[in-house]
Amino acid sequence: MTLAEQIYQHSRRLPDQAAREALDFIEFLERRYTEKSAAPAGDTDTFLAAIAGKLSDDFPEDITDDDLGTDVPRRELD
Repeated sequence: MTLAEQIYQHSRRLPDQAAREALDFIEFLERRYTEKSAAPAGDTDTFLAAIAGKLSDDFPEDITDDDLGTDVPRRELD
């Protein structure tokens, strides 16, 4: 039996919530060990698409750039 089959067999015995947590962790590991594509800096839609489904149900889906704060210039270092 392959490792993937063993994971599958164990996951079938878990309650739904625990299986969801296991899947979330596997997806986290998959992202961690996969090459990351470079998203354009400051692209809110790309950021939200990347984390879609990862936030709580009450997270607003209609966030726009207008909802974001303005960056404050940093002071010069001495």
